[in-house]
Order: sequence, then structure tokens, then C-alpha cells
Amino acid sequence: MLKMYNITLQTKRTVLRLIELSDLNSIHDLHSLPETDEFNALGIPESIEDTKRIITPWLAENKLDGIKNYTFAIESNVDKTFIGLFGFKIGNEKYKRGEIWFKLHSNHWNKGYGTECLKAVINYGFDTLNLHRIEAGCAVENIGSVRVLEKAGMIREGRGRQVLPLKSGWSDNFEYSILDTDKREF
Repeated sequence: MLKMYNITLQTKRTVLRLIELSDLNSIHDLHSLPETDEFNALGIPESIEDTKRIITPWLAENKLDGIKNYTFAIESNVDKTFIGLFGFKIGNEKYKRGEIWFKLHSNHWNKGYGTECLKAVINYGFDTLNLHRIEAGCAVENIGSVRVLEKAGMIREGRGRQVLPLKSGWSDNFEYSILDTDKREF
């Protein structure tokens, strides 16, 4: 059964809302930037139709009863500028676990948006969805994402060897998590 959900998360400077088809051009622009593709296994889409094929399942999942795979658009709460995407996949209910990913437009790097949004999603996962554990991973050379994850209180747990097929070759992946019992100061 399809339902329309209106889930939004607010931070001081942003709104995270479920993506819509009207976001297609902004998402395509984001996915087409070489600098945002450097540590992403998705690759640069050849056309806007390729991007539409990528986001069509995301749009459908956002409408399912009992969403298990959220894809949020990040926008400025001042002027609605598209800042990026934030994904939150909920695992098997028994394990009370979720996994996050994010991709910000390079115009908005190093401004604290990633950390701000990650903290909001962590709070949503623990306080609303009653999760026990939230996980993330990033390429070991992706210093920006490492900083975001660590600033939000996530703990580096390990390193997966050559798990990410990047354009530059196979990359190791840092594995991070935060637990509902970990201290959060946000």
C-alpha cells in the first residue's frame, strides 16, 4: 500500500524532507559533479534519464507504509536552496539498526551542513524510530566525511579492505557507528 508521508527534520539552518520528482534536476546536478563523485560508487549519470532511473526506487520507497529506506533532500530553511541528499536505511526490526549516507553539493562543503543534518537524523533514529545502532561507512581518503561522522559522535570501529569500487580503483572503507546508549550532546 502506498501512503504519502510528510516527514521533515529541521535543523538550525536546514530542512530535510523526503525527495520528490521535482528534485530530479537538482539531484542530477549533484550526481554529475566530479568532486562529489570521487568517493561515490554510484558513478556520474550519463543523462537525466539515468538519474531518474536511480531515484525512481527511492521515490517509491519514500511512499511505502512503514518506510524502511528514507531519502531526504537537504534544503536551506532560508531560501530553499538544494544542498544535497541524505539517506537513512532501516534494517531488520529485530536488530534495531539503521545505516546512513549523505552527499552534499560541493558549494556547501566545509560549512557544517553535513554534521548538522547527521545529528538530526541520529536523533530521529534513536528518539522516534527507537533504533539501537546507526552505522555509516566512508572511503578512508574521504577526509570530509570522516570529519562529519566523528563530529556527530560516531565511533570508528574498523576498516573494510577494498570494498568500494571507485573510479580510482578499489578503496578501503572506514566503518562507523553510534549507539543509543552513547552520549549525545545534541
